[in-house]
Parts: sequence; structure tokens; C-alpha cells
Amino acid sequence: MRYLRPLWPGLLLLTVFLLANVGLQLLNPLIAKSFIDAARAGVPVEALTVTAIVFLAVALLIQGVSVAEGYVAENVGWLATNALRADLTEHCLELDLGFHQTHQPGELIERVDGDVSALSNFFASFVVQIVGNGVLLVGILALLFRVDWRLSLLLTAVCVVAGGLMAVTSGIGTRFVGLRRGASAEVFAALEEQLGGLSDIQGNGARAYILGRWQTQLRTLVERASRSTLVGGAVTSPGLLVLGIGSIAVFGMAALLHRAGIVSIGTVFLAFQYTAMLRAPLDRLTRQVRDLQTAAASIERIAWLTTTPRTVEDGRGVELPAGPLAVEFRAVSFGYDETSRALREVAFRLPAGRVLGVVGRTGSGKSTLMRLAARLYDPTEGEVRLGGVGLRDTRFADLRRHVGVVTQDVQLFRASVRDNVTLFDSSLDDARIQSALHDLGLGDWLRALPRGLDTELASDTVSAGEGQLLAFTRVFLQDPGLVVLDEASSRLDLATERLIENAVQRLFAGRTAIVIAHRLETLRQADDILVLADGQVVEYDRRACLVADETSRFAQLLRAGSAEVLV
Repeated sequence: MRYLRPLWPGLLLLTVFLLANVGLQLLNPLIAKSFIDAARAGVPVEALTVTAIVFLAVALLIQGVSVAEGYVAENVGWLATNALRADLTEHCLELDLGFHQTHQPGELIERVDGDVSALSNFFASFVVQIVGNGVLLVGILALLFRVDWRLSLLLTAVCVVAGGLMAVTSGIGTRFVGLRRGASAEVFAALEEQLGGLSDIQGNGARAYILGRWQTQLRTLVERASRSTLVGGAVTSPGLLVLGIGSIAVFGMAALLHRAGIVSIGTVFLAFQYTAMLRAPLDRLTRQVRDLQTAAASIERIAWLTTTPRTVEDGRGVELPAGPLAVEFRAVSFGYDETSRALREVAFRLPAGRVLGVVGRTGSGKSTLMRLAARLYDPTEGEVRLGGVGLRDTRFADLRRHVGVVTQDVQLFRASVRDNVTLFDSSLDDARIQSALHDLGLGDWLRALPRGLDTELASDTVSAGEGQLLAFTRVFLQDPGLVVLDEASSRLDLATERLIENAVQRLFAGRTAIVIAHRLETLRQADDILVLADGQVVEYDRRACLVADETSRFAQLLRAGSAEVLV
């Protein structure tokens, strides 16, 4: 009702078209009966011609109404399902990083698009079709009763038995449809994973393995789809079989009544026509049952997604202060699962306006610290505070305005340069964007583009260094109080790194910054150094003090002078 209520004008129009279609379908066999009986009675050709023209006109009108009905049904279905897609997409974007790390994008695409597409007919015309075909069914039986009660009684019995069998077997196929949708989701997830890692697959000769696994997944999908189709057909076959036998019985009874002189040949035709017409509504009702099975399975999977809560809840609205933000970790512990801890009792306070360099071996917890500072996760224990405000108390929208994050993996959209650096924020003027790009060393690059800021970008048309600089530009335009660079220069060559060094100094000016790096050269601008090992703080002090202390771990790293020591 949530998605159909706003579309009530379309549903009302659909109901009108459907009922008109039903009435016209009931009328035409009566016109044909009248034509046959009139012809047998020797009515003049002129009168028969008029009847034939009326018959053809009604037949054409039926086709026109059917087309209009189909158009309105498709329109309603797409509007409703697109609204559902939008809500599901928004919900997926709101789910925290932990959810997305355990569910592949391909799987979510199948939920948002595949399962929703399966609901299209359900949204568009399920109830209307059920009602319309029910009206057609009742209309056929009622009109036939006026002609001959015996034929109507026999046909009613056939419909009751066939409809009862369909109702009894209607829910059997739902589980098999659900299994098919699950296999489809796995195929989409595997496809997304394989396309994303195409360069590694081709470069390392893993095609045979990938194709073998792909074949196995497709075989599973085909088996489940075949089983679902077989079961779906099997559960509706008894009803259709009863309808076929009943049609023979009704036609046979009509022939006997005609031979006995009780009904006319036109009535025999009418009985035959109405019996044949019964197959259409019952067949459509059968398809509706199959659609209901598919819809039921899809609804279950969509409901699972919509009811999946985010583990990181939005705060109660305490606003972060303007300007540089102090960062404080209070006995913070965190684990990605219940069996391990990525951070253990991490405690430090970074004064506002200072630059903190974080170093440690791979797996020491550096990136986890960044994710907690940006509130991509919440600590298992302890509290993270920015500007004296606990992150659990802030709104996500406010937090994103005050915290800018740059990682080594830059996501570029197939959109203009302007949209890529502003993340589709139309409030930023071109002069400010161009100035930021110039300050970060991309002025010549921008001038060389064929359409300037309107040039469309893609991840395969921008170098790693250019992509990283564009990511810096995003943060520069955001003007946050805290900047977090998570190994942001690890993909840059030395020339490009020197190119942005002055711009980074400007970015850090008047702001707090956390720099997570593998290369010691990237920490030259750090005021303080924090050394992590096994998820714990083993050293935290001013950079100058740690450099002067020959026994400090940081001084040992400097003496080693090798990136390998850090990784």
C-alpha cells in the first residue's frame, strides 16, 4: 500500500480498462450467437452485415482497450518498483561498512534490481487482474445460466474443482523460486567479483579456475531454475487438466441438448465459446499464482534486506564545533568479529590543529583507527570524541561535513570533472573548483582537457596520481576540521608526491590531520607520532622528541630508512 497508494489514479484507470475489457469480451460471443441464429432463420443479408460489422467493431475495441490496459499496468508497475528500488538503494547506502564487507555488490544488485523486477506484475496488476478475471468468470457463468441452467451448472462445477486445485497447490512452488533467486544472486556476486579482478585474473593465468567456478555456479542456477519451473508447472497442471476435461463435457452436453431440440446451434456455439473463454481467465489466474510464488520469494528476500539494521546508528544531533577538531580516543577497543581485536585499549588525545602521523606494521590497526575516527564503525569498547563531542552523539551528515577522508583507493564516477570533485554538489561554483585544482597541481591537466570541468571522466582514463590528486581536491573543497589521509600517497610517484606537498600543507593549515603512511617521507609534516603494534599504542609523543630519543621505536625506523621495516 505504501507504494501503490500514491498511484491510485493509475490503478483506478487500470480498473476501468479491465472491467471494460471484461464487458466487451462477454458481449462479442452474444453477438456471434445472434448472428448464427439469425442466419439459420433466414434473416436478410443486410441485417446480418450490420451484426457482423458490430462484431468486428467490438473485436477491434477489445484490442484497443487491451493495449491501453497493458500500458497503464506497465506504467504503474514501473513507478511502484522504481520507488522501491530507490528506497532499497538508499537503505543499502545507509548500512555500515561491516555489512558491505560481508555482502558482495553483485548480491545487492540482484536484491535491488532482480528481486524488485520480479514484483513488477505484482505491483502493476495482481489485485486488479484477480478481480477482473474473477468478474469475467462470474459473468460467463451468469450469462450462460440465462441461456441454459444445465450448461451453466456443469461449467460452474468444473470451475470450482479447477480453482480449488489451484488454490491448494498455490504455495508449493515458493520455496523453489526462493532457491532460484538465491542462485541468481550468487551468480551476480561472482560476476561482479570477476570483472573487478579482471587484470589480476588475466595477469596471473587464473582463467581456467575462474571459468570452472563460473560453470559450477551457472549449473546450479540452471538446475534450480529448471526445478522451479517444473514445480510451478506441476502445481498448476491438475487445474488445467480438470478444465480441459470439463470443456469436453460441456461441449458434449450442448451437442446433446441441440440434438434434442432444447437449444439452438447459436447456443451450442455460445457454450463452446464461453467454455473456451474460461481458459483465458483461469490461465491468467494460474499465471498470477506463479507470479505470486515469485513475488512471495522476492518479498521475503527484500524484507530481509529492508529489516537489516545498521550497527552504526545516527546520533541525537549534537553538532561538532567549527574549525580544527581535537581527536580523543578513550580506552578504545574494536574487533571485526567476536574472536579477535584489531585495537586494544587505544588511548590518546590529539590537540586541535596538530598533525598526527600513525605508523606500524601491516595488521597493527592503522586503518582501523582511521575508520573509527571517521565513524565507519563504532568501538566495541571505549569512546571516540571529536572537538569534545562523542561520535555516537553526532549526526552522520554533520560528521561528514567536518571530517574529510582520502584513501589510496579512489572511486571516480563516469561523470564530469566537476561532479567528481564536488561529489555532485551543485552549490560549489566553477571558480572555486578551478582554484582548488590549480592549487593542487592540476591546473595544466585541467586546461588540457577538451571540455574543461565538463569533461567526462572514468577510472580507466585517469592515472593513479591524477586520481589521488582529485581525491585531495574533494577534501580541499569540503573544508573539514579534521583530515584523515589513509596511506593516501602510497600510490604516487615521488615527482607527483612533491607536486602536492605544498598543497597538502595548505590543506593542513588551520585543521587537525591524521596521516597513516607506510613511507616515512610522508610524515615530514607530522607534529606528533603514534606507533601501533598488535592493535596497541606502543609510542606516542611529539615527533621532534621521538627523533631525538635514539631508543624510541620511531627513531629506529628512521635509522632503518626502509619502507620494508614499516610493512
